Amino acid sequence: MASAPKRPKAAAGSSARGKGSADPLSGFLAWCGRAGVELSPKVRLSREGAVAGYGMLATEELEVGEVLFTIPRTALLSQHTSSIQALLGEAQESLQSQSGWVPLLLALLHEYTASNSHWQPYFSLWQDFRSLDHPMFWPEEERTRLLQGTGIPDAVDKDLANIQLEYSSIILPFMESHPNIFDPKLHTLELYKELVAFVMAYSFQEPLEEEDEDEKGPNPPMMVPVADILNHVANHNANLEYAPQCLRMVTTQPISRGQEIFNTYGQMANWQLLHMYGFAEPYPGNTNDTADIQMVTVCKAALQRTKSEAQQQLVSEQWDFLCQLEMVGEEGAFVLGWDEVLTEEELSMTLKVLCMSEEEFKEYKEQGGWEDNSKEEENSTLSYEALSRLKLPCKKLLYDSVLLTLESYRSDLKAEQDLLNNKEAYEKLSRREQQALHVRYGQKRILHQLLELVR
Repeated sequence: MASAPKRPKAAAGSSARGKGSADPLSGFLAWCGRAGVELSPKVRLSREGAVAGYGMLATEELEVGEVLFTIPRTALLSQHTSSIQALLGEAQESLQSQSGWVPLLLALLHEYTASNSHWQPYFSLWQDFRSLDHPMFWPEEERTRLLQGTGIPDAVDKDLANIQLEYSSIILPFMESHPNIFDPKLHTLELYKELVAFVMAYSFQEPLEEEDEDEKGPNPPMMVPVADILNHVANHNANLEYAPQCLRMVTTQPISRGQEIFNTYGQMANWQLLHMYGFAEPYPGNTNDTADIQMVTVCKAALQRTKSEAQQQLVSEQWDFLCQLEMVGEEGAFVLGWDEVLTEEELSMTLKVLCMSEEEFKEYKEQGGWEDNSKEEENSTLSYEALSRLKLPCKKLLYDSVLLTLESYRSDLKAEQDLLNNKEAYEKLSRREQQALHVRYGQKRILHQLLELVR
């Protein structure tokens, strides 16, 4: 099956606000020239040959390390380059939010709807944002039916609550204090929600310098014209590099003539890709896929095996102790990859503590959760190779936890496998059904793999 695109793009044509041109790509390329963007003669931007929407394709053979394009920082769209940058700077304190996206979103609200905006040729590539098909735009019933158990419905619920809160408590008051620039009848909650999805799918965040990682929060997102045209796959062949004066897209693999050039957004599981970008990679394309076991599910499995109130009390005390050590939390999850447990320390300690006898737990608590035995410490981390060597009670607890996790889905692995193997049935599915299937199938494959290891 072909690799999936990073996300769909709007079809060409007139925009809802009458800003479109007959050939948006030509207008955008002309704008790039004026903005100082340097595009290699060995590549072209096109709809033809791309896995979805626009894409970048090689017109000649490309070697590793070739620069595909250079974009000056003045051509980036951010809170610092918008025509209302001074206004946003003055209001910096009042625009702080949990997401950190509000200043960029206000810049986008203004630039997208201003007829004389410098960025109109860029926005012409997205005539409107209605083609963005993030799960946040799906009806709640459909989201639950297709994605139950994947973690996406909960993530979307949090997103929608945060969007509503930011719009009502920060965006609206700011717009009302600047009526000469903003109009709540034009800059609506619905448009704001669409722009949040736009930022989710197309923005970039510059990595922090290593020395700043512990002291500074993440850099705010920014829009990077041209770079956001490249589609994404896990096995990408290009990467965006950041320099003081410009950004460059550079090849990381040899690329043949006619081949599409793919960027990466990092090591992202399918549920994250569908949640934030509106697509998932078909199995086995996404080598970064993961499955979660909710931490409370392991506690639930431990409670289910108790046979007395005293045993239930012990499990509750053990769980509270793990919470105090910040090893677990009510909303946390143990993350499993294809080859390893990505939260191995947390899972190892949780299994160990929840399987302790009352005496063992009392002694462990007295030591504050620390052990002097260095050999024991070495064995406290879990690799997949070590899972089969777990003590029997730990293996049983992990096995039961996986079974409980699988019960949270609405279908089993065999049903998903049969659907994927039946080409005719698969092609009758809607795009949303196909993307949700890829998310569920990858997660269930990982969970069943774990079941076999601890059986």
